[in-house]
Amino acid sequence: MTQLGATITSEGIRFAAWSSSARRLWVSIFDEQGNRELDRLELASEGNGVHSLFVSGLAAGARYGLRADGDYAPERGLWFDPDKLLTDPYAVEIDRAYAYHWRLAARRNEGADTASLMPKTVTKALPTAPSILPPLFRPGGLIYELNVRAFTKLHPDVPQEKRGTIGALAHPAIIEHLQKLGVSAVELMPITASIDERHLPPLGLSNAWGYNPVTFMALDPRLAPGGLTELQDTVAALRRAGIGTILDLVFNHTGESDRLGPTLSLRGLDNRAYYRHWPDGGLVNDSGTGNTIACDHPVMREMVLDTLRHFVRQTGVDGFRFDLAPVLGRVDGAFDPEAPLLQAITHDAVLYDRVLIAEPWDIGANGYQLGNFRPPFLEWNDRYRDDVRRFWRGDAGMVGALATRLAGSSDVFNRAGEPASRGVNFIAAHDGMTLADIVAYERKHNAANGEQDRDGHNENLSWNNGVEGETDDAAIVKARFDDQRALLATLFASRGTIMLTAGDEFGRTQKGNNNAYAQDNPTTWLDWAGRDQKLERYAFVLAALRQAVPALSDTRFLTGEPIAASGVPDVAWLTETGEPLDATDWNDTSRHRLVMLLGGEEGRLAVLINGDRRQCVFTLPAREGFRWHPAIETHVTDLARRLPGRSVNFMIESRTGNGGVRKGS
Repeated sequence: MTQLGATITSEGIRFAAWSSSARRLWVSIFDEQGNRELDRLELASEGNGVHSLFVSGLAAGARYGLRADGDYAPERGLWFDPDKLLTDPYAVEIDRAYAYHWRLAARRNEGADTASLMPKTVTKALPTAPSILPPLFRPGGLIYELNVRAFTKLHPDVPQEKRGTIGALAHPAIIEHLQKLGVSAVELMPITASIDERHLPPLGLSNAWGYNPVTFMALDPRLAPGGLTELQDTVAALRRAGIGTILDLVFNHTGESDRLGPTLSLRGLDNRAYYRHWPDGGLVNDSGTGNTIACDHPVMREMVLDTLRHFVRQTGVDGFRFDLAPVLGRVDGAFDPEAPLLQAITHDAVLYDRVLIAEPWDIGANGYQLGNFRPPFLEWNDRYRDDVRRFWRGDAGMVGALATRLAGSSDVFNRAGEPASRGVNFIAAHDGMTLADIVAYERKHNAANGEQDRDGHNENLSWNNGVEGETDDAAIVKARFDDQRALLATLFASRGTIMLTAGDEFGRTQKGNNNAYAQDNPTTWLDWAGRDQKLERYAFVLAALRQAVPALSDTRFLTGEPIAASGVPDVAWLTETGEPLDATDWNDTSRHRLVMLLGGEEGRLAVLINGDRRQCVFTLPAREGFRWHPAIETHVTDLARRLPGRSVNFMIESRTGNGGVRKGS
């Protein structure tokens, strides 16, 4: 297809846009401030839906928008209105952030011209592209999910003018923290320009997460005041520190929402082509936000690919996480793991080696697709999240499920005979309760979102240790602290790729809000000054252990067979007495104790788990010429102690001191 967007040459600028059903398209040129429309020039049809115009004498820095005209019949999916200024879908920079106004959603002839309400696309020469290097991240590493604004908004070491921006991530204090955690790659929640949902401004709220994009390439000016160069420089600084960058991108819907939503870009250019519709003309809503991108349309498919290529070529990112990823694989509404877009991404000359992570569910028909994406896609593993929470909550009969999750979830990812796990293990993410809130709240507390607590999941598999929310009770405070350590230790001791959400390593709380998307305030801003430094130090120790034991980050499924010539199996599952678990043990619904004994060339690692309310002596198997010793210092964990005498006996504390790790050498 002909190159779309604005192409700058020495003689002027060529504008090109695609629409299969618009009768007329224009480019509106604005002054340097983007406030006054200087000219409105009609694009000519080139055929195949492409409309273009070369404007001689126009130089980089020009500000513009698009307009389109045609039938206006929303009941048939047609929304043409030349009074609506439209952002070019191929915009790579806009001059201001989006702000919702009712006139953006007004019917034709009822809302007047919207140019004063819309950002303008800036025609700007792209910065010099970096060399495209192989991704730093490898499956089995630690992904650190973060919200750019919330992560550094209150960081005392980051200069005030940098806080809340992409550039703040390059600050030495931030990089030092990431390195201590052993972060392999940061996963940036959406940084492209987004708009607030229409119900938020009247409530005095705004979208804090960014999962409501308008176009796909333009960075949000609030997060990247330095534009594409700021992202490029930050990715490079992180890379020099050994940390990759993964972008969380949204290709399942846009902020144009449902039939009452604003007309901002795709809707005004060719609503029926860019979005999926039912036969009666209504918008399909597999995303739960009012519209669903038609990723099976060839033009939309190429736009997604162009976006991914743009970020790889211009910034050198390691890869991408795809929000509600089944939408990308829906063909005529049904998910197909061999869908043209998914195939094109994995076989593209620029994208073939990038990290690809799927959130493997949407709310459409058959939308839950965990385990059904094809390699090399990694997948968020909510089965891991739920089973680990259930075990530490104290649910009955969870030992077998916990072992399966610790070992890489072969029941999910070995369905087609794959040799390694593609799961991303996580206990908490941006969507849901924080790790600290999981052990302090039994139910959600979302009143601040203004939806009468109707939003967010009702079942969080959480517990409060006796009191709902904040308390000064020392015993409960200690129990919650120990539960957080147990959850962190479980995550870091799990086989394969793991993901930690920023701040969970030091006890961040959202006061029980499990859907804090609308809280761009201290609810989501990380409290660096008030962080739990003892818990943070414990997380650093766990990170060092994980880096020192390759068996933990190995993604290959465990078999129980000997490793090479050592005669030591890659895993053994033992009771607290050091005996192999038999069928009776596995099926004992009252069992809350387990030993995962990992073998490796560097020695053996015993992960001792006591989810019981009673302390317990764990006995590890003896081996001639070898001895067991703590893998992490007990003065840091205060969870376990070696008993006098033989080195095989260790006391693991009760439910308020839930786990320990031991290393044999």
